[in-house]
Amino acid sequence: MNTAKRFNGQVAIVTGAGQGIGYEICCQLAANGAAVLLNDIDANLTQEAVTSVQEKYGTCLGLAGDAADLAFIQQLATAVEKFGKLTVVIANAGITLFGDFLTYTPEAFYQVLHTNLGGSFFLAQAAVRQIIKQGSGGSILFMSSVTGHQAHKNLAAYAMTKAALEMLAKNLVIEVSAYHINVNAIAPGATLTERTAADGTYASTWSLITPLGRPATPADIAQAALFLVSERARHITDQSLIIDGGWTSVSPSPF
Repeated sequence: MNTAKRFNGQVAIVTGAGQGIGYEICCQLAANGAAVLLNDIDANLTQEAVTSVQEKYGTCLGLAGDAADLAFIQQLATAVEKFGKLTVVIANAGITLFGDFLTYTPEAFYQVLHTNLGGSFFLAQAAVRQIIKQGSGGSILFMSSVTGHQAHKNLAAYAMTKAALEMLAKNLVIEVSAYHINVNAIAPGATLTERTAADGTYASTWSLITPLGRPATPADIAQAALFLVSERARHITDQSLIIDGGWTSVSPSPF
């Protein structure tokens, strides 16, 4: 196998990919030969990211929209007609709404569930239907979090959605394995992205409390994601891979 182009002939959808982890996953997929459909809710970010991936790495098209909206999810699944097929789906889109449990609002609660769970569930459903039609198998990857494994202050609603995504991966093994589709999740810990870097103390705080001495980079997460959706992982399914530099082993609070 040519490791430099191990995704030749593959077609991938990555949601929430205008920047950060999702963007890096798109870059690495395209660099390794995949045709990538990049989604973000922000139209400007989508276009900027697509242009960057195309110029630096390879084939990439953009489709801006809300990856939790059912009508838009169908557009995502059918848009692969531009590439002729769909083989990889990475449900990366999600939101984090911090809040104390005692005062957390129903509006915030249902917004987190709608995006993190509803969007991921129905994207996977639409994608699996498409992959079944093709008859050639594929890979689904959900974006969980270390908060699905370890309690984190002010993230009760977010954490429960991330734990639920790992259970979704487990349950789908029963539903989709017969179609040669494997389903896994990755659970990133603290990661230095554009959003987290805006907090000037983020890197130093997490470097102190992470056993390996630093927060993850988007590339750290993307490399793990690529493995789980590659041919090398075709017999791996129902697994949740924590990528956190050892933080969940000791779990000190950043607060």
